[in-house]
Amino acid sequence: MRLEAMKRTAGRPANNSVPVAQNFEGKTSRELLGEKVGESQDQVRRYIRLTELIPGILDMVDNAVIDDKTKPQMAFRPAVELSYLTKEQQNDLLITMESEDRTPSLSQALEMKQLGAAGTLDIDTIFNLLRQEKPNQVEQFKIPRERISKYFPANTPSQKIEDTIIKALELWRKREQSRDAR
Repeated sequence: MRLEAMKRTAGRPANNSVPVAQNFEGKTSRELLGEKVGESQDQVRRYIRLTELIPGILDMVDNAVIDDKTKPQMAFRPAVELSYLTKEQQNDLLITMESEDRTPSLSQALEMKQLGAAGTLDIDTIFNLLRQEKPNQVEQFKIPRERISKYFPANTPSQKIEDTIIKALELWRKREQSRDAR
């Protein structure tokens, strides 16, 4: 009886003739939305999580989605992890990303999330993390296979070719150094 009295005093009728919710067959709204748009419920959760980003960082994610190469871009998964940072930490991150022209990798974002949760993430830590070289930023040198194919049998694995070229370069360097010493 107390519940009925509370409903009346709260301005709600005791017997609501309109159902409050539809039958969702035991599924969460994330599951239903995911099914409707062809995404997993985890992906829907990640999209929702992005709403916690400050506008400047969210713009970087949007630029990556629309592939706007003229503006700074950030990958989706690191952005999701960064959404757990406080607004102040996100502001420090944005300032550092803009000044260093870098965005964090997923592993760097996960580390920032962990440090942020521990209360030890500051602008200096963010700077140091972003200055670390990411594996995908290491400059690669490629030689088209057709340029070197005449030196190797057709089925030679790429690693074997690379090792042979390195050995040849080491021998060449030793020869050049001995010539210079004369």
